[in-house]
Amino acid sequence: MLKNTEEYGLVIYNFCRQNMSEYAVFIENSPSCKKTQKHKSRKIEVQYMQRKIKVLFICLGNICRSPMAEFILKDLVARRGLTDRFEIASAATSTEEIWKGIGNPIYPPAQTELKKHGIGNTPETDFRDKRARQLTKSDYEIYDYLIGMDESNIRGIERITGHRGGKISMLLSFAGEQVAISDPWYSGRFDKTYADVTRGCEAFLEYLIEQGEV
Repeated sequence: MLKNTEEYGLVIYNFCRQNMSEYAVFIENSPSCKKTQKHKSRKIEVQYMQRKIKVLFICLGNICRSPMAEFILKDLVARRGLTDRFEIASAATSTEEIWKGIGNPIYPPAQTELKKHGIGNTPETDFRDKRARQLTKSDYEIYDYLIGMDESNIRGIERITGHRGGKISMLLSFAGEQVAISDPWYSGRFDKTYADVTRGCEAFLEYLIEQGEV
């Protein structure tokens, strides 16, 4: 049972934070809700409470490219003060890096490359607990963007989710390039992968800004 206008307003505020994508305004004018004659009607405004943009990066094993993209984008949005506007994660199309239900951590050379650029040293980019996990069919409904690293990833995403196109894109397509980000597991070029992923993430963030989503 809600006791007063302020408590009711808090409920509305929390609801808007979780569910609303546009301006929400709650106005309470009922005399019965006045605590005393001195307390007039209360107006509670929730301005521009947009829901979070949910982004899922995907690669084959979820230990190199996709977690690098996850934490690079987390770093980019943190630097812009946008952390609260995003939910960012990563997943695999395979179970190669998942053993008995437990995923492997980010591949050590990928961790080293991220740390070279200061990623992993802040609460927003702390990747110590990151473990590989496989993409699920329901992820298509949960996330706004499912972003693969190469065409093989895209086929895997389509196979698992049962969807084509729509929310599914290759990362460098946001930079105007329909090219793959090479897998450093095979190339050994974690520096190049970092540079390509960063370029893709920066272009993706600019795309969101241009579209008015941020």
